[in-house]
Amino acid sequence: MAGSVPISNSIRRLRFEHGEMTQAELAAKVGVTRQTLHAIEAAKYSPTLELAFRIAEVFDVQLEQVFQYQG
Repeated sequence: MAGSVPISNSIRRLRFEHGEMTQAELAAKVGVTRQTLHAIEAAKYSPTLELAFRIAEVFDVQLEQVFQYQG
């Protein structure tokens, strides 16, 4: 999908709050490439629901603390 999607996220803030985790480190923990994680973090790509839950699980927070729907 070209352009941005109506879902914003707090991944960058959460990464820094969790020991300045790199995109590559988070990507490895959730099973995607760094490039995929970068696109999600930049709101150019929406993750699958499963991936969204895996990202929230890494940070031990609720899904809504990571992703916000801007519809």
